[in-house]
Parts: sequence; structure tokens; C-alpha cells
Amino acid sequence: MAGFFSKLFGGGGADKKEDLESVVEATLNGILEKGNFDLSYELNLSKKDDVTDVKIEFSGADDVLLKDFKGQLLDAIQLIVKRVTQHHFSDVQTNVIVDCGGYREESEAALIERAEHLKTIAIEQGKSVYYRALPPKERKVVHQYLALDGRVKSRSLGDGLYKKIKIYPAKSTTEALENDALAEETK
Repeated sequence: MAGFFSKLFGGGGADKKEDLESVVEATLNGILEKGNFDLSYELNLSKKDDVTDVKIEFSGADDVLLKDFKGQLLDAIQLIVKRVTQHHFSDVQTNVIVDCGGYREESEAALIERAEHLKTIAIEQGKSVYYRALPPKERKVVHQYLALDGRVKSRSLGDGLYKKIKIYPAKSTTEALENDALAEETK
């Protein structure tokens, strides 16, 4: 195994003749071989401004393994590919996305669905609600979604990597609810 990682990160630096695509392919082939995975992948590279997007889509008999445990193996492969590209091409900014069978979209949709439900509760009841502890990547999805609605605000609470999200009505929303309640009482 040390030989594999020394090829990825090892001494002497990268051969300048290597290109990004061949380094990523070698890394993925090494991971699949060493992990004895029955998977294939589709690699797409695109460049926008000064950032190169590296999109990897896995498929095959072992795709369930990649999606299991909340996609931790997908995240690990994504991190390895990102670090290898940073090591070999320190002057190239890359954005690496690894997916398998639309797992990332499904996961994001589930996060947004739960956030929508909690947002509705916070608005209707006029009080704070809490989203379970999430890793940074998932918290970002929830915060960005909630930021689109001016009726609620959100913030992360806690220490460490996993933090809860507090979702609470914005001041103007709370005041509007109170004014509506007062107007109903005076009728």
C-alpha cells in the first residue's frame, strides 16, 4: 500500500509532462484496484475562469458500498483525489466532485426537505427549532437554503465538527405574527 501512496504523493514531485486527467485516472485506478472494487467511472474535466472542475461519476456492482454510511466512502475518495491534484498541480485550482448514481442530489434534497419542514414549524409557531447535528458540508446546504427565505434565520450551535442548526423566525416575521394576533383579538 505504501507504494501506491508514494506514487500519489511520493518523493521528487510530479513529472511535469503529466496532465491533470492522467493523474486523476491513475489515482482512481489505484483506489479501485487496491480496494478490489467492482466499479467503473466516468471522468469529466471542465475549466471555468481559473478553476478546473473534476467530476467523477461511479457506477457498477459495488456502488452500494460508496453510498453506504451517508456517503463516507464517496467523501473519502473525493478528499484523496483533491489532495493528489493539489500535490501534483499546486498552481491549478481544482473543484473535485465525486458522485455515484445521483447520491449527492438525493442527499441534498433530503436535507432541504427536512429544513423546509422545520422552517414551517418555526414560522407557524413563532419559536426556534433545531436541526440535528450535521457536518460542515451538510450545514452549508441547509444554511444556504434557509437564507433564501427572509422570514427565518439560522445559525450553527455547538463545538467540534458536527453542530446543530438553530432555525428561528426573523424579527420582522415575529412582529408581523404578533400584530396579526392583536388585530384578530380586537375584532
